[in-house]
Amino acid sequence: MNKIDIISSAKVNKTPDLYEIVGACNRTLKERDLMFGLALDEKNKTKMVFTIYGT
Repeated sequence: MNKIDIISSAKVNKTPDLYEIVGACNRTLKERDLMFGLALDEKNKTKMVFTIYGT
């Protein structure tokens, strides 16, 4: 089983286009063992958490 490690995480302003950027990163960088995630910040709904994972 592969282990997933968090490489970096950043809190950014919420915008609809962020999902497009995360999708493009996942499609183009998966062969480099990188995965990208985006989640709504639980404490501040105007922010999102962008995370880079190593797989």
